[in-house]
Amino acid sequence: MKKPIPAHGSPGFSLVAECLYRNNASGIYYALIKRGGKQIRRSLKTNDRKLATRRLADFREKVARLDPETGSTRLTFGEIAGRWMGTWRAHLRPTSIRSREFNIKQLCRTFGTQPVRGITRVDCEAWAEKRSPGVSASTYNQERDTLRTILDYAEREGFVLDNPAKVIVRRKNDKTAIVIPTREQFATLVETLRVLDPRSGPAAELVELLAYSGMRKGEANAFCLADVDFDRGAFTVTGGELGPKNHEARVVPLFPVLRDFLERLQKESPRAANAPLVSIKDAKKALITACKINGFPHFTHHSMRHFFVSNCLEKGVDFKTIAAWVGHKDGGLLVAKTYGHLRDTHSYEMAKRITL
Repeated sequence: MKKPIPAHGSPGFSLVAECLYRNNASGIYYALIKRGGKQIRRSLKTNDRKLATRRLADFREKVARLDPETGSTRLTFGEIAGRWMGTWRAHLRPTSIRSREFNIKQLCRTFGTQPVRGITRVDCEAWAEKRSPGVSASTYNQERDTLRTILDYAEREGFVLDNPAKVIVRRKNDKTAIVIPTREQFATLVETLRVLDPRSGPAAELVELLAYSGMRKGEANAFCLADVDFDRGAFTVTGGELGPKNHEARVVPLFPVLRDFLERLQKESPRAANAPLVSIKDAKKALITACKINGFPHFTHHSMRHFFVSNCLEKGVDFKTIAAWVGHKDGGLLVAKTYGHLRDTHSYEMAKRITL
């Protein structure tokens, strides 16, 4: 709670410069600035005069940026969130827009009707304490980042002096074991999908495409034969209208197993060059059924991407090259962090073959 600053000459405080007061007991300096007929007070959190003077100058700049618009002090968090979303909507991918809108909806349950200038650090900490235990680290971090981004916007546009959410730290992501099918499990899974039901044929095709290309599901959904250059031996990952996750198309070598798969599909059932290679967007239910039939762990679409990477590691492909193939822009850091144990395991198995 902020301490009130008495008027000039009141016991306990001394006016030492324009807008600058000093607490006689603690020596701490305070700022007192008038804006729009109201007093804005702030502890400068120092008893050093020179540092207090610099912090006062910074504080004055922030106060000067406050929006003088009539009624701006009553703008709610929900209204500010709407303004921010309108500003950034054109720069976000459709999937990012949906994600941000969901985050805002969740945040508005707590902050929606609250005047944005009235949101305090204590309010943000209370939200974090209540929200964090009930959701995954990923969900919590996304909502936390959205809250901070919106309040950064409010600060930048002069609706608030400071971003009270800056004190909220990210949660460490939950460590979940990566479930990767063995080669035998993968072969059985694909065969099961093919014979389950005539409608599961496309499910098998989607699973194979993911496993042989390393693409994300959204990228595979948009993949078509027009993206393949058989003569050059390469294919392009565009992500269709949504674009790839990192907003940049990438050219990847046409792996022999992927070439064989594409040629087999064309021989069995020719596809239009510009139509999606696989006719379904999702094989989730078919995968669940096939895994239950065979007593396998719960393999997902992303498990097939893991399968691709693990096969690359077994063949001795370096992290940086794999990262480029799967669309990571970190030079292989995430691949090393996520799959390093697989390379080590393979290395030890290979070492057993070295005998005199």
